Amino acid sequence: MTNDPSIEDVSAGGESIRLGHILKFTGLLDSGGDVKGAIVSGRVMVNGEVERRRGRQLHVGDIVSMDERRLRVCP
Repeated sequence: MTNDPSIEDVSAGGESIRLGHILKFTGLLDSGGDVKGAIVSGRVMVNGEVERRRGRQLHVGDIVSMDERRLRVCP
């Protein structure tokens, strides 16, 4: 993994984490409804592509972007 200061490392607590969980866990969004709205509106990207599934399973190394924040899934 690169040492890019613009990316926040977030522990998945294992090998994977769901997209909706990481958005709430990191404080990017407050509720499941907020997560759904952000995803439906196309504001959330995974590895540079718009993601429309809040249940998407993220794995170590995946990059989640929303607005100006970027998160990298770590073990």
